[in-house]
Formats: sequence, C-alpha cells, structure tokens
Amino acid sequence: MTETIVPDSEHRGLVARLPRLPRDLAQLARFDRPIGWWLLFWPCAWSVWLAGAGWQFELVAWLLLGAIAMRGAGCVYNDLVDADLDRQVARTAARPVASGRISKKLAWLWLGALCTVGLVVLLQLRWQAQAIALASIALVAAYPFMKRITWWPQAWLGLVFSWGTLVGWGQLRGDNWDVLAALYAGSAAWVMGYDTIYALQDREDDALVGIRSSALRLGTHVKGGVALFYALAIALWALAFWLYRADWIALLALIPAAAHLAWQVTTLDPADPANPLDRFRANRWTGALMAAACIVVGNA
Repeated sequence: MTETIVPDSEHRGLVARLPRLPRDLAQLARFDRPIGWWLLFWPCAWSVWLAGAGWQFELVAWLLLGAIAMRGAGCVYNDLVDADLDRQVARTAARPVASGRISKKLAWLWLGALCTVGLVVLLQLRWQAQAIALASIALVAAYPFMKRITWWPQAWLGLVFSWGTLVGWGQLRGDNWDVLAALYAGSAAWVMGYDTIYALQDREDDALVGIRSSALRLGTHVKGGVALFYALAIALWALAFWLYRADWIALLALIPAAAHLAWQVTTLDPADPANPLDRFRANRWTGALMAAACIVVGNA
C-alpha cells in the first residue's frame, strides 16, 4: 500500500488507513499536504486583518474553506495537465493520475466537485470581491504551462498564490489600493522564495525532462536568490505597513517574520534531500507571523 502514497505526504499513517479510492482522491487534491492551502490562505488573512475591520471570524473561515477547496482544485488541474511529465520525475511518478490509479474522467469530476465548494464560498462575498476572485481563473489556468516556457514559473505562482490578498481587501475596503499593491507584491516575492526552495527537490529530474524552474536558473546562487526574494518581501510588506500607518513602531511587527525568513536562508542546504522540503513547509509559520503583524498594525 505504501507505494501508492506519494513520497512527500505529511500524513502517511492517516492516508494509508483510507480505502483506495478515497486515498487517491485525497492525494490528488493534496489533502494529505496541508502546507499548500496554508500558503494560499495566509495572504487572504493578511489583507482581512490589515484592513482594520476587526477579526472577521466568519469571513476568515469562509476564506480558509475556499483556500482548501481551490488549492485542491488547482492541484487536480495541474496533475491532469502534467501527467506525462509527472511520470518522468521520481517525486511525482506515484501521483494518482500519473500512475493511472485515477482516470482522467474521474479526475475531472473531482475537479468539478471541488470547484462547486469554491462557488459556495464565492457566493458569500460581495460582488466586488467576487469579480476579483473570478479574475484569477486565467492565471490559474496558465500556471501549469509556465514551467515549459520560462525559467521563472515561480514568479507566475507568486501572482496566483497571492491573489487572496486582493480578495480579502476587496471584500472589506474600496480604498488604500497602494497599501494593497505593496502587500500583494510582497506576498508574490515571498512565494518566489519558498517555491524556489521547493523546486530544489526536483532539479536533477527537471533538467532531464526539460522542466524549467528558478532553482535551476539560479544554479549555485540559489541561496542568494532566495535571500533576495525574501528581502524584497520584507521591504514591500514594510512599505505596505508604512503606507497604512506611517509609524516606525508599526514596522517592528515585521521583525519575527523577517527573523524566520532569515533562519530559512541561513539553514538552507540544497545538497540535503530533506532540508529544502522542511524549510519550504516552515513557511506556514512565516505566514502566521505575518498575520500577527497585520493584526497589530491594522487594529492597533
């Protein structure tokens, strides 16, 4: 049974206890790897809490559900597009579609079910936020093809995975777009950093099958590149805070997140197979630290 569980599953024991079909569907939507929906969710929460409208527990809960469903839908779509490539990469060859355990027809039906959950979440938002959310569809649809045409698919993923900042802000505010622009750009730089770390796992296989990534493009300078992306993220987040509230004390709220990103860079070891995945997953805590900073600045 273990050969049907992908190598980077975070919940191997739980997934292994499921019957075959639910297990494959769960893996197809990456339910066993919650790091993905945490990384999609946190930018949503940042904009909600920086908007100065209080905790907004109900809205945040809906956005969390939407992040789980739409991250799952995005993964299913990605696996449908990349099935042939996935079969050639050791880490992804066991994925349900690539291995043939899930048919493409069933995968499309599962994609539709997940999108239905996303639609339910969408209907909870006001029309401005709905329009912003729907505008991301083209970016999401194009993402799987970016690794075929550019060395920087991580930049495109940054646009996609940061889109929640626009949705959360659009739900609560219709002003201070300069603050939102800086917050969004900072999130995109953060995504470029952590996804470059993630791509370190596949550099050898990617080079063999012709998949492009920032990890390959940066080569021996990958740690410096990640450091640059993270430094840019902190600078842009600081700009967002300053535009929102021109107070030097507000910038101190970013110190924990900045320290955590610095730890990732200084301890990153591209030669250790386990290290990049561990540092990538650590970004759930970066997101939480940034969320705490947004709460402090937005509601002080």
